[in-house]
Amino acid sequence: MTAKAESVKLFTDKAGLASAVVTEISSMDEAYKYTMDLCGKKEACKLLVSGCEQNLSNKAEQFCATKTGKTIVAPALTDKESAALEKECEENGFALLKDSVRNHLGGIDIAFSYADRGISETGTIVLNCPSEELRLATMISEVHVAVLPKSQIVDNSYDLESWMEGNMMEGNYTAFITGPSRTADIERVLAIGVHGPLELHILLLED
Repeated sequence: MTAKAESVKLFTDKAGLASAVVTEISSMDEAYKYTMDLCGKKEACKLLVSGCEQNLSNKAEQFCATKTGKTIVAPALTDKESAALEKECEENGFALLKDSVRNHLGGIDIAFSYADRGISETGTIVLNCPSEELRLATMISEVHVAVLPKSQIVDNSYDLESWMEGNMMEGNYTAFITGPSRTADIERVLAIGVHGPLELHILLLED
């Protein structure tokens, strides 16, 4: 096994221990189809009408019943990639948001993004987020799908020093994400998805 193959395997193992789902893909077309399949299998996100289990007015209940569609947000793709994903969404009946994420802070089913780096030691993905759009998308969605090129997996966080310095000089926000969101500060009971996505799917792209 080569050094790079060992890093990929360690990354996969560590990410799995943090409850992330790791899948190897050979093309972006596979990434889009994976996302469509994942979105098709899940129930539509109801965050836009959170509280439906409460005693609502007739008007509110009628509004809740209309929220059956599914929404994917992907604010950081190239025009070509965005067009390809939009075509897949149209064929599957999903809505695609590419900007104005702040106007849709609830009801996002899946956020689709690239991970800039991966850390095999901890199974962590690292995202350079210069725009608010990407930061919001990867925090408010129920599911986060991140494409990580295998060539961008490093052994540990120290290997990112020079790259991080460049980001800091530009004043960019950098996110380190290990598994789905979780917390145990509510009566010491582990809760998933309180501060972010319920699921993290990492697609390792053979590049």
